Amino acid sequence: MAATSCSALLLFGATGDLSRRMLLPSLYALHEDGLIDPTLRIVGTARSEHDDAEFREMARAALEEFLPADRKDETRLASFLERLEYQTLDASKPEGFVGLAKKLGDTSCGLSIFLSTAPALFEPTIEGLRFAGLAHEGVRIGLEKPLGNDLGSSRRINDAVAAGFSERQIFRIDHYLGKETVQNLLALRFANMMFEPLWNSAGIDHVQITVSETVGLEGRKGFYDDTGGLRDMVQNHMLQLVALTAMEPPVEYDATSIRDEKVKVLRALRPVRADEMVRGQYRTGAVGGTAVAGYLDDLGAASDTETYVAIKAHVDNWRWQGVPFYLRHGKRLAERRSEIVVQFKGVPHNIFSGRGGKLSANRLVIRLQPEEYVRLQVMAKEPGLDRHGIVLREVNLDLSLTTAFAKARRRIAYERLLLDLIEGEQTLFVRRDEVEAQWTWVDAIRRVWADTSMEVKPYAAGSWGPNAGIALTERDGRSWND
Repeated sequence: MAATSCSALLLFGATGDLSRRMLLPSLYALHEDGLIDPTLRIVGTARSEHDDAEFREMARAALEEFLPADRKDETRLASFLERLEYQTLDASKPEGFVGLAKKLGDTSCGLSIFLSTAPALFEPTIEGLRFAGLAHEGVRIGLEKPLGNDLGSSRRINDAVAAGFSERQIFRIDHYLGKETVQNLLALRFANMMFEPLWNSAGIDHVQITVSETVGLEGRKGFYDDTGGLRDMVQNHMLQLVALTAMEPPVEYDATSIRDEKVKVLRALRPVRADEMVRGQYRTGAVGGTAVAGYLDDLGAASDTETYVAIKAHVDNWRWQGVPFYLRHGKRLAERRSEIVVQFKGVPHNIFSGRGGKLSANRLVIRLQPEEYVRLQVMAKEPGLDRHGIVLREVNLDLSLTTAFAKARRRIAYERLLLDLIEGEQTLFVRRDEVEAQWTWVDAIRRVWADTSMEVKPYAAGSWGPNAGIALTERDGRSWND
């Protein structure tokens, strides 16, 4: 395709699983909705040998597999595929980037780069981009995780990227921040007056954040066993949810204001004691009525890597003093679910106690997946007559995104993030000081594990994790929202 614009999006790892499942369908959606410039070129690169036509056929196959049937339009698909180009590249060899630069041509109007590569290739990739003149002021670079496996390695990667790009050019991706319900949390908190007077230790008893999965290793054996649940999920996604839930109101909705408030929360996280956390590893069991193997059977080797982690965290500031944040993540659990639960305190006096009225404290449930909704659980009178005069029960006030915005298509999180990368909007991306604050906290947890020789506790696949994880809340007189 002849270049009609000097604006381009460059996808590293363009033939990989993330590209096929998420990036190409997301870019097709942006194209379909007219949200990206018609002249924007999309250039894929990877080690495998392909030409433009072969890459387009690969992209067509991916879209056929991962797009819903009602979204497949041959005319729009053909026009999208015309955008695509490909350049073979071995990122470990800087001289290969010269050919890439030649393929891209004039990028003075802007170049956006999505870099999804092994951590070992970050530094040579940045060197190659610099060598080929692809690290100029008009370039933005999006970095897919993992950005290291501890604070030291994260700093080395960030230093390597900073050698070629300023912070305003760097877009560190956490795909949870692209989810509609996560962004709705900001709208819920800061566009509605009713919650703010209660959003503190005076009104909230505790907060729960759960990210549970029913799947096991799913083809990620080597990566997952080297990483574990704490670094794979808690260090990034879950700590970002903590920050958004606990942050102070920003001055305005912009990248600097939002990220300034998030990093304050991350720096206020109290170091976690050994009795405030649980490590677990799934054994054989049944998920959804189907028998599944244990982690060691899936892995085919001995390992003490955690597939479950539960933590009782504290944000040491005025707003949240004394309010525990219970974090829980696990594989092969009973249900796939990502949610934030804000448990409010009960009423100070129950006037219905002598009339059969049993009160439950209000609870706000923000569900991220698989459904997307915001649900406020409140007490209401049960209709009808009763000899006690009034009987109360808990009911839900629902904001279902599917129902409230019935005409809106449910979007992939990467659609928002890719569009913001192209447009240069950094609000939903993670700043370097956030990443370092997250690693500082997580590294301290791993030191406690090492110092205390904390073992993984077994749990049956299809359960809600080890008994110790359940006890983490129960001993405080609280319960997980199961």
